[in-house]
Amino acid sequence: MAAAAGPGARRPRLAVLALAAGVGALVAAGQAPLGAWYVALPALAVVMALIARQGGVRAAAWCGWLAGAGHFAAALHWIVEPFLVDPVRHGWMAPFALVLMAFGMALFWAAAAAGAAWLGGRARWRRALALAVTLALSDLARGYVLTGFPWASIGHVWIGTPTMQLAAFVGPVGLGLLATGLAALPVLVAGRAGLARGGAAALAGLALAMAAGAWREGAAMPAPPSGQVVRLVQPNATQRLKWDRAMIPVFYQRQLLYTAAGARPDLVIWPETALPWLLEDAGPALAEIAAAARGAPVALGIQRREGRRILNSLVAIDAAGLPFALYDKHHLVPFGEYIPGGDFAARFGLRGFAAQEGAAYTAGPGPQVLALGALGRALPLICYEAIFPQDARAPGPRPDWLLQVTNDGWFGAVSGPWQHLAQARLRAVEQGLPLLRAANTGVSAVIDAHGRIVARLGLNEAGYLDAALPGALPPTLYGRTGDGPLALVLAALGAALAGLRRRAGD
Repeated sequence: MAAAAGPGARRPRLAVLALAAGVGALVAAGQAPLGAWYVALPALAVVMALIARQGGVRAAAWCGWLAGAGHFAAALHWIVEPFLVDPVRHGWMAPFALVLMAFGMALFWAAAAAGAAWLGGRARWRRALALAVTLALSDLARGYVLTGFPWASIGHVWIGTPTMQLAAFVGPVGLGLLATGLAALPVLVAGRAGLARGGAAALAGLALAMAAGAWREGAAMPAPPSGQVVRLVQPNATQRLKWDRAMIPVFYQRQLLYTAAGARPDLVIWPETALPWLLEDAGPALAEIAAAARGAPVALGIQRREGRRILNSLVAIDAAGLPFALYDKHHLVPFGEYIPGGDFAARFGLRGFAAQEGAAYTAGPGPQVLALGALGRALPLICYEAIFPQDARAPGPRPDWLLQVTNDGWFGAVSGPWQHLAQARLRAVEQGLPLLRAANTGVSAVIDAHGRIVARLGLNEAGYLDAALPGALPPTLYGRTGDGPLALVLAALGAALAGLRRRAGD
């Protein structure tokens, strides 16, 4: 059934746009900490129905933009938290940051809606089918365009459900395509009878996806490698106090105390930027840390300098406090850790944002695997890098596990840290590898290769956690291929829809 197109189709009525924004916000209920996929999927179906009903490309784009804005405003409301660390100086920027982030990310949904309207032509069912493809494609694009920001992707609604296991085959974008495909089914056929049939088909597809994930999740896990015990240290240095001169020694001594406590582990992990000193100046502290570890190696986050450039790094030290492995964060946060174009601007005398002048972080060379002795090979991820599936892959031999050090104190306590943790769980499933996570304020966790949290320290809790390193599964399909095959599938589906449009004379 075709929707009428006319002059009024250029922009939907305000009531329709408000409804799109409200239902888009409900789609965000599928994100952590709620994880309410049973709310998100029906809401997504309503969003797709609203967009499919619009008569033209422009009207669909408006509807998609407002639905996306509602979704991202609800999912990313934690973005205001960094501005509230120093509310007197930066608090006034918080609402602007949320609005700009929500409507900026929503441009991807607007483009998806416009593309679906064009591909689908006058047939509403084809627009709904096209939207399932273009929304998944928009999430793929968000992972790469302008260095990427795939946070709050549609596929994340499956985290914590058995369906999450399918990420081992299709990755997060494939999970998103599954969600949009199921949500499109009730929209494909008009009328009450069609809605019932489409809803029944969506429920059947959902049951099948859950069953397939449960089957994989129920498979036997490999035994832990040689019973190696890792200690995660969580000092709970809140962001407001982390760099306070009076509190720096308090947090440092707290980490030393946790390192020296109890039975000696095989490896100790401190979180991101765990020390207030640059690596070049931290020799005495590193020796003190090594002594507290009683011969166990320690991996910790630290800043270091190369010439005038500053790097956000992870270093592993031996029993003498000497570095034997080093990784530099390569996927930096735009406007948080560096200003895009800052080095270029320095050519014209604007050096205040230039990484080459030490005014921002400099990116490391890329993903790499560190040899950590008896603990095998680990691929480190520093904070932000854990939201990118592509950053959990490195050239060369496959790692034995993934290591994330992070400072989630920037993200508040309501949703940001839980969403960051959820994405770390997805990285474990995608690669079939356990992931160990040391977070400054939490949540520190041991995650097995099925993405299950084996042990954790709570949010805003100081302490340490000893746990055996879980075993690794065989290499996954997604771990071997990445996003390339699914990108080709989405392109082929788009081409097929364009062919249908031409044959229909739309």
